[in-house]
Amino acid sequence: MKFREEMLAAPLPEDIEKLKWHGDFKTALRVIERRLQKDIPKLLKERLMAEREILARLPGQYPYSWEEGFALLAENFADLTREEFQELWEEDAMEWIYIDGQVHFKDNILENLIKTRDQLAERLICPELEEGKQSNAACLNQVISYMKDQGGICCSFHMRSALRVKEEAERDGEWLKVYLPVPVEYAQVTSFQLMKAVILEESGEEISLSLKGEQELGEEGGIPYAFLAPKYGPQRTLLFHGRHKRGRRYQIEYQYEVKMPYLDCYGAAEGSRLNSRGWMPKREEDMPFHYLGEQFPHIHFSPYLKGITAEIVGEERDPLRKARRIYDYITTHFMYSYVRSYFAITRLVDYGASGWKGDCGLQALLFITMCRIAGVPARWQSGLYTRPADPGCHDWAMFYVDPYGWLYADCSFGGSAGRMGCEERRRFYFGNLDPFRMPSCCQFQADFIPPVDGLRQDPYDNQTGEAEYPDRMLQGEETETIHQVVEYSVK
Repeated sequence: MKFREEMLAAPLPEDIEKLKWHGDFKTALRVIERRLQKDIPKLLKERLMAEREILARLPGQYPYSWEEGFALLAENFADLTREEFQELWEEDAMEWIYIDGQVHFKDNILENLIKTRDQLAERLICPELEEGKQSNAACLNQVISYMKDQGGICCSFHMRSALRVKEEAERDGEWLKVYLPVPVEYAQVTSFQLMKAVILEESGEEISLSLKGEQELGEEGGIPYAFLAPKYGPQRTLLFHGRHKRGRRYQIEYQYEVKMPYLDCYGAAEGSRLNSRGWMPKREEDMPFHYLGEQFPHIHFSPYLKGITAEIVGEERDPLRKARRIYDYITTHFMYSYVRSYFAITRLVDYGASGWKGDCGLQALLFITMCRIAGVPARWQSGLYTRPADPGCHDWAMFYVDPYGWLYADCSFGGSAGRMGCEERRRFYFGNLDPFRMPSCCQFQADFIPPVDGLRQDPYDNQTGEAEYPDRMLQGEETETIHQVVEYSVK
């Protein structure tokens, strides 16, 4: 099924909505199947087909029952009481849903609480679980200090990414497409070089693939090949296409540089001068007027969103100060929280703006939406956070202010700094980024080049790669992707 984002703007029939949130997924799926046999509008039919996919994916993300969730936390936090557990649930500190009428918690509730609840983290029975959080903060403080002293930073990265299909999902001899993310060559990224695109056999043999041109993509001929999407691809990937063999891994290596100036944008919003500029657009596609409108179903200007934006921005007219007010509010009021897969949240910005919780992508989308409502161009950027010790997925935003050009805003990192009491680092992420970034996406909910045939596991973003058989896309739990920083240096 091809995915059209506007289908999610269609309301879900109330009877199915009730069954869904009671956790009666089997009955909800039967009702959907009967409804699909009726003569209903095409958009509603597509909406129900999308919901069928959502309901199939949802329960597996919430493996812990109430008792299992409490047992997991009690094993890791000293003297945790049932009353505390109940209070955390009532505060919505742990992502949960009903399954068959019973509360079930998401698979990463422990990590979520360590990340966001410092008082609980202090009671960890195994303090090593929090070491990554503290070492990351120390690393960022050091880099930010360097950038302020030197006026910016230029770093070189050598990255390796590999995707494998898990054994239970392997089809020996079947055609398979594998899409792995690579940097979009724009903004902070320069000097990209693809070093290697190989298939690793279970025996250890390494098969190098030739790169095809775009005009050759329809010519499979039974020979495996690779294709590198254009340098400005909105969700840029390296595509492997060939017949799969059990145990194979699909691996790429590449190099690129990140050039990141330091700009005291927070101070400039208070009246100080900026002596340098951010990234200036060079192509029509990057001009700021393209990034002021709605993008359904997620970036939309509802009365509620317009109302809270007006409340936060007030009478301010200066674009930089407007953006700073929005950034300040999100980083001081929005609680970080892991969430279910984005495809299972039909209105991402509404989710974040109503509960004031969510992960890095929800914070970025809320910032983008509110900036656009306030008349400040804003856009999406995402990919990998490439700190060598712990590379991982991350999303952030960009916004445009004359005469400074495109600037950055990372509300998630800013909010984390604020919760840890580091106001200097919180202010830094308004206008700036650390250099540990590999932006593979410059557009939200964009297609791959070439596009997939089926429904992507994440139709909005691409950070871990995706794989597709001729009849279906593989789901996230059916593949494993490992990203490594092979080498990193400051130039």
